[in-house]
Amino acid sequence: MNDCIRFILNGEDVSLKNVRPTETLLDYLRLQRRLTGTKEGCAEGDCGACTVLVGRLVDGKLYYESVNACIRFIGSLNATHVVTVEHLAAKNGALHPVQQAMVDCHGSQCGFCTPGFVMSLYGLWLSNDKPSRADIEKALQGNLCRCTGYEPIVKAAEQVARTRPSTLFDPLEKTRSDIIARLWAMKNTGTITIVSGDDRLIVPGSLDALARVLAAEPTATVVAGSTDVGLWVTKQMRALNPVVFINHLSELQGITTGEGGLTIGAGVTYTRAFAAISAKMPTLGRLIDRIGGEQVRNMGTIGGNIANGSPIGDSPPPLIALGATVKLRSAEGTRMLRLEDFFIDYGKQDRRPGEFVESIFVPYPAEDTRFAVYKITKRRDEDITAVLGAFYLTLDDQGDVNDIRIAFGGMAGTPKRARAVENELMGKPWTEDTIAAARDAFDSDYQPLSDWRATAEYRQLTAKNLLTRFYLETTGAPAELRRFEEVA
Repeated sequence: MNDCIRFILNGEDVSLKNVRPTETLLDYLRLQRRLTGTKEGCAEGDCGACTVLVGRLVDGKLYYESVNACIRFIGSLNATHVVTVEHLAAKNGALHPVQQAMVDCHGSQCGFCTPGFVMSLYGLWLSNDKPSRADIEKALQGNLCRCTGYEPIVKAAEQVARTRPSTLFDPLEKTRSDIIARLWAMKNTGTITIVSGDDRLIVPGSLDALARVLAAEPTATVVAGSTDVGLWVTKQMRALNPVVFINHLSELQGITTGEGGLTIGAGVTYTRAFAAISAKMPTLGRLIDRIGGEQVRNMGTIGGNIANGSPIGDSPPPLIALGATVKLRSAEGTRMLRLEDFFIDYGKQDRRPGEFVESIFVPYPAEDTRFAVYKITKRRDEDITAVLGAFYLTLDDQGDVNDIRIAFGGMAGTPKRARAVENELMGKPWTEDTIAAARDAFDSDYQPLSDWRATAEYRQLTAKNLLTRFYLETTGAPAELRRFEEVA
């Protein structure tokens, strides 16, 4: 069936032929199905009140992940299992153990955010038998509550982990085999096209089909995780047409560990990439934990973060500092490009008509390399970057700078290297005097703008201070910053 989106909603098979490209899962659940346990809070993937689980087959296994229904489009749901809070309790009214723990631990006050918290904890309950306190806090990063202070909710998670009953109590574990069979039957190797008035929604059946679609529709909006595109719709009210959904394409979701580096498919989510990246580049892994909340990391893709070209995207600066390359594909073939050359100007990338990002190659840092990433935000977790700096350094046997790559986000219209600063440092001894002399070169590299996240003056001073911080951390020098009077 190539003219409908098919998925399972709780226990029911759903087939939709009249779907707008920008119709969100949240609107479908609340307005069409009257499943009002899923709430609308922020409509931008920030508060977690709309959290549901989406299950998908990966290598024949069924995985469930928490997602934000407010920015998840219906077109991305083919051959998935959508689970809302209404599905958890038993038919006789008995609460699921996760729900009961929230009651026992007084984890709800006004109750508006509670369904979202329950679904995030349920996702953790399904994936982690013995979560640590850190695991629980990470699972709840994307859920905000103004009443409880969070501690009762954390205690509820700890209680349900301690007293975990048989999986026979769980609606998803009881039906897992049946759901897998039904999802296999829904998988489609053909291209789905849905026309709704003047709107068109396209779900390519393969990578080759995607290339053919974009050759015919070079101005189409390509949607992977929709963590940014979703806001174009819910906040900017933009009409997108046609929309091509690619989050289901397994050919874009591979991670290859080679001798020289990692090759990451453009459709790999932050969550899926975390283990592989952390094993080889732990500094970059720690940054991933600060990109959005768990729901955003379950949806957002590294390739999407690059293709979007945002000047405040978190992954491009460290990938540029590491010397990453991007593979672009079209119906005419493929080409490789240094990631730093991919970004041309604000809103403009070196992507020819019909091209899309297929993968990213990230070289491993050499053993003697110093590599650091610093993300500056108004709050630590689940916040958009004001300034993000990435530093890559190797020294020769005499302690002089042999190679230095510095890249920043939030300082220009694109993610951009600090070439003037690098030139000031190259070949010089890695000393306090060298750093002091190089700081002013930032004024040649960047002329940042002021916005509600930070002033231009703050951004410029922060960039300089991050270079100082990197020097102190790589040398173990005492923090007697007499030479750096501007450092706060």
